[in-house]
Amino acid sequence: MKIYDVVVIGSGAAGIMAAITAARDDKSVLVLEKMPKIGMKLKATGGGKCNITNTLDINEFINSFGKQGRFMRDALHKFNQGDLVEFLSKIGLQTHAPDGFRVFPISHNSQSVLDILISEMKRVSVEVKCEQNVQDVKQNDLYIFDIHTNSDNFKSKNLIIATGGLGYSTLGATGDGYGFAKSLGHSVSDLYPAMIPLRVEEKWVQNCTADTIAKAILKIDLPKMKKIKKTGDLIFTKNGIRGPVVLDFSREITPLLHKYKKIPLQISLTKGKNEEEIRVFLKNEAHQNPHDSIVNVASKLVPKSVCIEFCKIINIDIELKYSQIGGVKRDKLIKLLVWTPLSVIGHDGFFKAMITRGGVKLKEINPKTMQSKIVKKLYFCGEVVDLDGPCGGYNLQWSFSSGYLSGCLKD
Repeated sequence: MKIYDVVVIGSGAAGIMAAITAARDDKSVLVLEKMPKIGMKLKATGGGKCNITNTLDINEFINSFGKQGRFMRDALHKFNQGDLVEFLSKIGLQTHAPDGFRVFPISHNSQSVLDILISEMKRVSVEVKCEQNVQDVKQNDLYIFDIHTNSDNFKSKNLIIATGGLGYSTLGATGDGYGFAKSLGHSVSDLYPAMIPLRVEEKWVQNCTADTIAKAILKIDLPKMKKIKKTGDLIFTKNGIRGPVVLDFSREITPLLHKYKKIPLQISLTKGKNEEEIRVFLKNEAHQNPHDSIVNVASKLVPKSVCIEFCKIINIDIELKYSQIGGVKRDKLIKLLVWTPLSVIGHDGFFKAMITRGGVKLKEINPKTMQSKIVKKLYFCGEVVDLDGPCGGYNLQWSFSSGYLSGCLKD
């Protein structure tokens, strides 16, 4: 039986990058993929537009991942955002950053990214076998890996696990890599869905689904967590909230839902304005438009649908003018415009999650090589490890960077 220099399990961004890197170093490389085609999750990234990376400097990029982000420093120094853009350019894919931050293929089509990567894999003679569901992985006394699939057996001197997490379950994500890691002696942290819409207790949100709230500010109203804030566009749904800021913030919320039945949030729908600023604004608007109802006046701050719901909560007649509202109700309305309380009570699990929070524990992986500290010649890369970042090309860059580093196959 042929013994490959390296077998890569998984064909997402991390696995493809690892395979290309190893093959460019004249290694014999086999990629095993359980789905009928490779790169299906990559193709779905960014709603099919593929936000490849971003333009942040390395320190800001690392800080966006929280305290665990320090682990990726070596990978980013070896293969950073600029290196990724240059790599793609050299193999025939041009990119741009239309907003100065997020980097996309010029086509804004993820298929173009996948096509060029597949072409490069063929050029460097990476062997790919699809519909290979890996059942078992072992390492024998000669440090050779035995990989058993649903239909075949393979041997390899090195093994790279790039199976991704549990997000995008409809595209084959079942968390197999965590099982392989455990069977080889590794520990896996608790796993939670991330980049996911959230369900809330309040019913009024279902009447406000037509509008996007720009630059909403979200914070958790729990002791020791009030400093955690995110800003971005928010959208109300029939049973909760979504939008870029919610997707980012959900990675902080989902672990808490295992500890608390509901998570109280405070949301600024008025771009962080304080009570005095809102009071002055409403007073001036009412003075300039004396015949307008409170709903029309307040709708200069938040969408009209939200104004109506706020008035219902406080029991304000929506036909009244600002000057006709009593002081107590006026104060309540202003406080509601400053910070709107919502209670998160759930989510749709990994079925709707884009990424996974948690994974193979970082303390068991050498950050300079992505090699296991427990099993010689075993490597991990991408989402399977305990690292996750916000929206905006962070997670895809990490996949490419860690894939590159693991593909270097350095002890």
